[in-house]
Amino acid sequence: MSTESLHRTSEIVETPSQYVETPKRVNVDVLKQRLLEEKKKEKVKRTIILSSVIVSLGALTMLTY
Repeated sequence: MSTESLHRTSEIVETPSQYVETPKRVNVDVLKQRLLEEKKKEKVKRTIILSSVIVSLGALTMLTY
């Protein structure tokens, strides 16, 4: 009887390594919000670059005439 209890405990100790962790849940609304924030930042960057190019071209045109 005591050997059976030893075998059971050894099996219990060895089996936890076989468990697979469940994946964590992801909130879709949070991901959408992050995506919108990234798009907004990219839009601001594009606007700044485009406006600086237009202003520099305008300044060069004014200097050449």
